[in-house]
Amino acid sequence: MQPVQFLIGVHVHQPVGNFDHVFAQHVEDVYLPFLRALEERDAFPIALHISGPLLEWLRDHDRRYLDLVGRLVADGKIELMLAGCYEPILAVLPRQDRIEQIGWMRELLRETLGGAGSALWLTERIWEPDLAAELAEAGVESVLVDDRHFLVSGFPRERLYAPFRTESDGRSVWVLPIDERLRYLVPFRPPADTASYVYALREHGHRLAVLADDGEKFGGWPGTKEWVYDRGWLREFLDTIDRLRAEGVLVLSTPERAVRTVPSEGLAYLPTASYREMEGWALWPEAARRLRTLENEFGEQRMEGRDGALVRGTHWRNFLAKYPESNRMHKKMLRLSRMARAAGDPPAARRAIGRAQCNDAYWHGVFGGLYLPHLRAAVWRELARAEATLRAGEPLGWERTDFDEDGHEEWWIHSAAFSAVISPRRGGGIEEYTRFGAGANHADVLTRRLEAYHEVAIPSHEPVESSRGTPASHDIERGLTLLDLPPLDAEPRAMFHERLLAGHTEHAAFVAGRAAGLASWAQAALTCEAISEPDRLRVTLTIAEDPEGFRKTYIFGAVGLIAVEFAWRPPEEADAWFTTEISHQGALGLRAWPASEIWEYPVETVAKSERGLERTAQGLATVLRWPASLGAAAVTLDPAGLSPQSAP
Repeated sequence: MQPVQFLIGVHVHQPVGNFDHVFAQHVEDVYLPFLRALEERDAFPIALHISGPLLEWLRDHDRRYLDLVGRLVADGKIELMLAGCYEPILAVLPRQDRIEQIGWMRELLRETLGGAGSALWLTERIWEPDLAAELAEAGVESVLVDDRHFLVSGFPRERLYAPFRTESDGRSVWVLPIDERLRYLVPFRPPADTASYVYALREHGHRLAVLADDGEKFGGWPGTKEWVYDRGWLREFLDTIDRLRAEGVLVLSTPERAVRTVPSEGLAYLPTASYREMEGWALWPEAARRLRTLENEFGEQRMEGRDGALVRGTHWRNFLAKYPESNRMHKKMLRLSRMARAAGDPPAARRAIGRAQCNDAYWHGVFGGLYLPHLRAAVWRELARAEATLRAGEPLGWERTDFDEDGHEEWWIHSAAFSAVISPRRGGGIEEYTRFGAGANHADVLTRRLEAYHEVAIPSHEPVESSRGTPASHDIERGLTLLDLPPLDAEPRAMFHERLLAGHTEHAAFVAGRAAGLASWAQAALTCEAISEPDRLRVTLTIAEDPEGFRKTYIFGAVGLIAVEFAWRPPEEADAWFTTEISHQGALGLRAWPASEIWEYPVETVAKSERGLERTAQGLATVLRWPASLGAAAVTLDPAGLSPQSAP
């Protein structure tokens, strides 16, 4: 029997906007120790992908890892893998952007490490069928995807130990199935389990086994540093590899060698797919509960069999529907990308857009992702840089457009200094307010929403002690329950949402989302009109059937939002309050007229991370309250503190 070609692929990545100390800690605890251990034992060749954000940080801050990788590449011991440079989800980018991102990655690898291979690490293994054509056009010869992509198509597992070919629009690439079983064994179970599995593969005549996954699991995930290094897993694993090589059971391989030497298993057309956990995370909470119930009814044994692959969640794009905050970043990126193409692709704008395509802040799984404000802030900062370049010298203007592609019209107001999006359909709130000079979207505050894991078991804060291993990523979602649900928002957050509150409404009840208002315009469908004045734009929103019942007017200058005016019909309740709630990042320099009472509170979410459940401050809510009997009020803004505004 021929030995199994054992392909080890390692993907290391840190997102755009992550903290310097996180980069540095992973270099010390994960990246250098793992690769040095492989070098000491000559456990090569392997395939390696280093993401663009990490490459740029290493180039600018700590070249030790790059020097080691560069030497091993020159010696033919590492085959470098391509990807989208700034680790985007390629499937949700415009076609030109996909090709551009791969080109940037190739250029960066040549500059920093002297060369690049022809295999591609597919971010989060998110596949859509039309990708094949763009990958081929970008010079990619092979791509690594999960074996699940084949299993959900009905392929028997026994066929998934060889390369396949797939095509789109007559352009084709090799596809290498990543073995899910190996991903769960390494490094989370003793190496003897891996050896037993490889022996079984060889006995069945299989020619190829692909182990490709995140490098951070070799010391960066909870419990893995102690398990992999201190308790000797890596040493024992390398001993096992040496023994299997000596016995002729396996040879280490690379993507390029595999597609050249292992016979093709034929043609495969793969559906939109990702790994099992991702397809569950992308579901709405109620659907996620139904999927979990269905999996329990099937039972563990059947789920691990051939029927289990047909029980699946949804595709990655559903995150854009599940989280409007993600969708706003995505649709803003798409619009700026089109603007940049039309403007001749200014290099500064193109790079900023590319960095804003980094995937981590757009979704939420076992790690913080979208729930981490610094990652979202990094995306908005890059979008602000791009838009500032594209709008340089532009006067104050506006356009009516379905900005977020949800079937409802928004108003986009912009100038050389700022960009704002108002949603008349959703109470006339400002859902984006980006000031280019600040490099920030002041409206970037995450809504407190119910997540499926709020009601089920999720990870323990402490690593599970076990002689049989350490928790894998799918284990991190088990082990801890909430005593009570965290506060939830009745309505999506934005800047300037108006309500009438009863006089006895308590601050604590309002903060907890339990206050029942007398009336709310936060999600009312409003009509909108704009009137240009010298150096100003007035955008007025009213209720079509009752214009005198409620009216809100935004006043914009070339520098941004200047003031907001309110008028309403006083209610019968004499002690009622009229309120506007402003969910925001950073200081806005608010001044109320007439003087108002103010409630302020941090908007905190409870979300899972690699450490368990964490409370995270997503921003600040400022609630201005006036006696509802007044019938009118106003707010002025001066976020930069440049010039005091007089009351409107």
